[in-house]
Amino acid sequence: MDAFLTEMAEILEEDHVTMSDELGRFESWDSLASLSVMAMADSKFGVRIASQELKSVVTIGQLYELIDSKKA
Repeated sequence: MDAFLTEMAEILEEDHVTMSDELGRFESWDSLASLSVMAMADSKFGVRIASQELKSVVTIGQLYELIDSKKA
């Protein structure tokens, strides 16, 4: 989980993020950040996320749960 939060902080251009943070509150959360998340999920966790799936995610924790559920 720590590696995931570190990756998300980098994508969102923040020093620190938490699982309860809402993605929409970050100024850097845009279409490029979405693509970066999809690429990170694929390269770091071996999981493919569709853009439609990402649209339903509100918090960083929900994104983590989505990635984790696809790893199985």
